[in-house]
Amino acid sequence: MFGINREEIISTIEMITKWQLDIRTVTMGISLMDCTDSKAKFTAEKIYDKITKTASRLSEVCEEIESDFSIPIVNKRVSVTPIALVGAAFDEEGFLEIAKALDSAALELGIDFLGGYSALVQKGAARGDLALINSIPSALSQTKFLCSSVNLASSKAGINMDAVAKMGRVIKEAAEKTADNSGIACAKLVCFANAVEDNPFMAGAFHGTGEPDCVVNVGISGPGAIYEGMLKARGRSFDELAEEIKKSAFRVTRMGQLVALEAAKRLNVPFGIVDLSLAPTPSFGDSVALVLEETGLESVGAPGTTAALAMLNDAVKKGGLMASSRVGGLSGAFIPVSEDAGMIKAVENGFLNIEKLEAMTAVCSVGLDMIALEGDTSAETISGIIADEAAIGVINNKTTAVRVIPVPGKKIGDSVSFGGLGKRADYGGKFR
Repeated sequence: MFGINREEIISTIEMITKWQLDIRTVTMGISLMDCTDSKAKFTAEKIYDKITKTASRLSEVCEEIESDFSIPIVNKRVSVTPIALVGAAFDEEGFLEIAKALDSAALELGIDFLGGYSALVQKGAARGDLALINSIPSALSQTKFLCSSVNLASSKAGINMDAVAKMGRVIKEAAEKTADNSGIACAKLVCFANAVEDNPFMAGAFHGTGEPDCVVNVGISGPGAIYEGMLKARGRSFDELAEEIKKSAFRVTRMGQLVALEAAKRLNVPFGIVDLSLAPTPSFGDSVALVLEETGLESVGAPGTTAALAMLNDAVKKGGLMASSRVGGLSGAFIPVSEDAGMIKAVENGFLNIEKLEAMTAVCSVGLDMIALEGDTSAETISGIIADEAAIGVINNKTTAVRVIPVPGKKIGDSVSFGGLGKRADYGGKFR
């Protein structure tokens, strides 16, 4: 592993101060395979104890690194073994008990989110998987920090269409249970194809069975930093533009590598991966849409958008791979509609619709993300959206995901706010 010294951070100062570059998340992955007991109550107690003990210094260490290196760390998170595996013998009530223990652990640690209330059912669902899936609406409506995901498909196994149909109903129920808060439970639930085991981003993070007992993964952001690099190549050829993106991605990833190594050292756990994903926020300049439009598009969503996104993803990944000993997770560009000011503007101006977004997901980092739907959208329609997105992932051998929010009482043309990105986010917090 190559070394990194503090002097390398100097070149990123302007990115941090002017272009909103940050470490979006330091996520500690924790295996809970040794917490299984004969009763859900005892399992929940073991889970709480292990998480609070293992991650006891996570927030403290992140704050120390922020202070020592002047690098903003926006979120501190924990991901755990898919809970359907840990509680395979339990019923819905048992899983709810575990969900509350997980949420209590997150509160005790002072972290922002805890992911891993998950099931892997790409080829079929066992009894425990079904019990967890059935419990998701109640679990997410009764907790504050818990995030959930279900892997419904893989390139090897294909698509579990029974599970796809079920998840449409689960999403509707989750929205209804949090109708007084714009269906926010759905913002903490992701349906995957080809889910990865080392993803540090919520709401889809879980600690895979092939991972160590404990590991630190870092997710970085940086649409604004990439945009700043592109301004240097304005008016030049696409090749030169791609080179500037690679250079910016290199600098951003080196910063992420520094934080990851330092966090792993101070926490005395293995360093996992750096996930170089362009994760936008509603803040001006911190937008993937703005980056795409800098390539010459009239607006994101206009003809040429998918090609521009493919070029961006390719350049970001190539630049990042040169800068870190371990690039993993999702790594690319996220296109969450309600978390990107440029995407919101494109929707309002009629340039961007769900069909165009679906085409873009063939080349972006994940899939259809943070999309508000009419409240009366049927479970069958939601399942169809999930199935289409899963098909893109399966055929193209890539990770795809769906995170949609059927907002109770809202129709086309209405607006809804899910809050802002911040520390210790409440139900209105951002999830990227």
